[in-house]
Amino acid sequence: MISREMTIEDLVNEYPDSVTFLMKRGIRCLRCGEPSWGSIESAAREKNFSEDEITQIVDEMNEMLVKNKK
Repeated sequence: MISREMTIEDLVNEYPDSVTFLMKRGIRCLRCGEPSWGSIESAAREKNFSEDEITQIVDEMNEMLVKNKK
């Protein structure tokens, strides 16, 4: 399960499909050449996402995981 506290590095290592998902939302990731330190939450805050938007992003990534397991 993905949480807002998960580091970008761990997210990319455990769920590589999340890279494209984050890139489409303007959040840094390994493929775009930016550092991967920090959490999903801190990366989203740097891009001025609201609390609700961060929650939505995490929820959508978890939904994506469930769909990909089927």
